[in-house]
Amino acid sequence: VSTQSTGSSGINAEYGEPPPISALDTALDTVEHFSLESGSESEEEDLDFGGDEFRVPLSAENTLFRPGDYNDSDCSSDEEEIRNRIGNIPMEWYDEYDHIGYDIHGDKVVKTKSAKDGDQLDKLLDRMDNPDFWRTVHNKREGEDIVLPDEDMAIIEKMRSNSYPDLGYNPYEPYIDFFTNERMDTPLVDTPEPKRRFIPSKHEHKKVMKIIRAMRNGWIKPKEDTPKKPVYFDLWTNKTEPQKHNPMHIPAPKLPLPGNEESYNPPAEYLPSQEERDQWENTDEADRSQNFLPQKYSCLRHVPAYPQLINEKFDRCLDLYLCPRKMKMKLNMNPDDLLPKLPKPKDLKPFPSTKAVKFSDHEGHVYSIDSNKSGEFIVSGGEDKMLRIWESSTGRVLSKIALPDTITSVKWNKVHSMVAAACGDTVYILNPGLGDRVVLESTNKLLQGLTDIQEVEHCRWFPLGNDKDGLRTKIVHNSNVSNLTWHNNGNYLAVTMRDSQSCPVLIHNVAKHSSQKPFNKSKGQIQQVEFHPSKPFFYVLSQRYVRVYNLVKQAMVRKLICSVKWASCMAIHLRETISLLAVTTKLWCGSTWTYQ
Repeated sequence: VSTQSTGSSGINAEYGEPPPISALDTALDTVEHFSLESGSESEEEDLDFGGDEFRVPLSAENTLFRPGDYNDSDCSSDEEEIRNRIGNIPMEWYDEYDHIGYDIHGDKVVKTKSAKDGDQLDKLLDRMDNPDFWRTVHNKREGEDIVLPDEDMAIIEKMRSNSYPDLGYNPYEPYIDFFTNERMDTPLVDTPEPKRRFIPSKHEHKKVMKIIRAMRNGWIKPKEDTPKKPVYFDLWTNKTEPQKHNPMHIPAPKLPLPGNEESYNPPAEYLPSQEERDQWENTDEADRSQNFLPQKYSCLRHVPAYPQLINEKFDRCLDLYLCPRKMKMKLNMNPDDLLPKLPKPKDLKPFPSTKAVKFSDHEGHVYSIDSNKSGEFIVSGGEDKMLRIWESSTGRVLSKIALPDTITSVKWNKVHSMVAAACGDTVYILNPGLGDRVVLESTNKLLQGLTDIQEVEHCRWFPLGNDKDGLRTKIVHNSNVSNLTWHNNGNYLAVTMRDSQSCPVLIHNVAKHSSQKPFNKSKGQIQQVEFHPSKPFFYVLSQRYVRVYNLVKQAMVRKLICSVKWASCMAIHLRETISLLAVTTKLWCGSTWTYQ
């Protein structure tokens, strides 16, 4: 049976998909209690590398980022998909946390600050300024404010007046009696009861007679009651289980075999000298290494009886009687089995020999590429001065953005919907418009905070407004930018300028539109900088050294020496403190040990 769905809130019975949550369901859950949850900011620590104040958060919560088509037009709540996937549990469990649940990818859904989160004065001002304040409800499960449409308000008004919520329902329609309670003259079924329901079954009679005949002939014998054997228990033990009749026998250890020193004609090197004989006689019996001295006899019949035979046998009996024995499991293992078995090169074939997806739209060299958090979109830039955003599964170009100079580096923010592109001495920050609607709106609010030109030391900030290509902000530096890297929380952007001697590294705060110079003096020509993915470490790569700085202690914690003359780039492992360097002819991996 297939039921066609009407509108966006219908049910598709053919595929078994449940309808999305409507604004009415959200309103009914929150119309009687308007308790709001306030978000919490991440912890921050003050850092000072060059005398100025620099704040870098130690921990940051990642929000949901799912690619999809973004539309600026208002869409109803019926068409929105469920972001919070925690199920039907009380939302009060998340009052002490800075998130309200988890999305379909397992990332945390961060709390959004509502207009009703403030005090009584803020609520009064919002009530006066917002004409839709009386019909705005807060969805605690999704963490957003919803303005109820006129249709939902009409339904709520009917429910408050104890009326039927359906607008077209008539409770006083005439009753139609489809079935009558009067007996019909000609019923549909009037068959009398059969006779077989009142007599014994012939099949059961045959089965019972068969069992009786087998018992008379002795084919089926009843079970005889066997007398139970008495069970004896140990009165001196705490165990209630009966003791096993045949316990496991543990054989006695064997005596060691005699050696050359016990022979009646030992070699000359086993015979003790006079000094060794005197030393053995002066030593206590408990401290002697052996109970006899080797002696030499010409033949076996000259050997006298052993004087310590009875003593040693008696000690042997005491050891067997008093010393407990226990079974030990020995592992007979080949040392070669402990080594991992590497596959043979011929077993790894076939190697990749065909192209799965080809991204061919650039003219000239491509200098930098990067992907978003889910890996569904790729951004690239190069010699043709065009910034392109691709769909990784098909190789289709989604958008093209023309920049005034060659693009040397591009980086996609893993938290916000933000892409940074280095073009000469300028860094452009744009919103590609791909991903979750909530993330896109929060990114636009974050980037629209800059309204005027702001000049700071070593750079200048310029607002670009709501550009059609998505460009929101540009940062102009004193030298050409060679490399970019984002912090794990998504608010900090580190910029590397190899040609600059006074300021080779700058760290920009996108949220506060400020810049910070972490080092007063550069030790060598800096090639690249990187943030650690999970720890408060800052990696600085020069030509021959990798310096690791702790952002909490504000000090250098490690210095790695490369066995190369010129290192060009660096990559940090996601979970371990391992750096991978690339040079002209070698790869170098550095951690506690060094590998080449």
